[in-house]
Amino acid sequence: MTREELEKLRKKLIFRSWHRGTREIDLLLGKFANSHINEFDKNMLLQYDGLLQNNDLDIYNWITGKTQPPANAKCDVLQQLVNFYK
Repeated sequence: MTREELEKLRKKLIFRSWHRGTREIDLLLGKFANSHINEFDKNMLLQYDGLLQNNDLDIYNWITGKTQPPANAKCDVLQQLVNFYK
C-alpha cells in the first residue's frame, strides 16, 4: 500500500468510526480513532477495519467488558481500544 492509500484508509476509518449510527459507539470509536489512527501501521489499520465490520452492540459490550470477544475478533487493536477506556 502506498503512503497515499494508507492516508485515504485512515480518513475512511475515522469517518466510519464517527458515523456508526449509535451515538454511544460513535463517541467511543471516534475518540479512539482520533487518538490512535495516525500511529497505526498497515496491519493495524486492517485490524481496525475488520473490527468495524462487527455490530455496534458487540463492540460496545467488548469495550465495556460485558462480554468477551470471540477468538476471530481478538486483535491488538481491540486490546488497545479496551485499554483506552479502562
